Amino acid sequence: MTPTDPAPKDFTWPNGAKLALSIVVNVEEGAERGILQGDKANEPVDELVTGLKAPIRVHGNESNYQYGINRGAPRILKLLDGAGVPATWTVCAQALEKAPWIADAIIERGDEPCSHGYRWLFTAFMSEEKERAFIAKGTDSILATTGRKPVGYLSRYLHTDHIRRSLVKEGYLYHMDDYSDDFPRWEQVDMGDGTTKPLIILPYAVDSNDMKFWLAPSFTAQAWLDYAKRTFDELLAEANDEGARIMSLGLHLRIIGRPGRIWAFREFLDYVKDRDDVWVARREDIADHFAAHVKPS
Repeated sequence: MTPTDPAPKDFTWPNGAKLALSIVVNVEEGAERGILQGDKANEPVDELVTGLKAPIRVHGNESNYQYGINRGAPRILKLLDGAGVPATWTVCAQALEKAPWIADAIIERGDEPCSHGYRWLFTAFMSEEKERAFIAKGTDSILATTGRKPVGYLSRYLHTDHIRRSLVKEGYLYHMDDYSDDFPRWEQVDMGDGTTKPLIILPYAVDSNDMKFWLAPSFTAQAWLDYAKRTFDELLAEANDEGARIMSLGLHLRIIGRPGRIWAFREFLDYVKDRDDVWVARREDIADHFAAHVKPS
């Protein structure tokens, strides 16, 4: 028995498009682990691969993250502005507190600030009370820096079984810690009192993410561009043949924002920006359109 198509029959995105493209810019720089942050160890995820357990600063890692703020963000903003396309910015709240000019740029562009937690930390080992407080702190901070309360949430990939209950209680519209499909779905969330409430699950993607530059075997810029374009082409063909789809393209300031990589993002934007059969949209708009046309079951 094969799975049914995830999209309802005859479902389309606005203007009759069958493929929605979501560009996601992660802002984590300044919210990562570090001795100066009061953490017991430094951030282990870095291009320099120097995740020391010793309680000493790793200045190279710190400055590599800062490069994303100093140079990566301006380059990404310039390309998005030039292409005239919207984006969703998954922001760690503390990162915007330290670089409020990025918050201003997001709002000036009309883009979406999506919560990536208060800091770039795992919540998998938190109690439900502590995790909800962590989510709420990030929510309040993003509201303060951007003037907008986020409606979407992305964890640092290790979260608890009860995070969706906390998201519903905090008023979130969608959760994107999911890689199971190429189309949104409703999930009935156990509220712990015998009732359930619906939450939109808006799948993300790791295979086309620019983190592939940092993972072995790593992509070259050309390989990443080829992969992104082939993903786009395949999903568009499948959407037109079988049913509506979404494509997510995840980026990081400190990764795609390097001179030897940013050109690949420029070429991808040139490849998709003038298509009239694709809807390039913020994730909140994708979730809203889905909710308006597909009711919770």
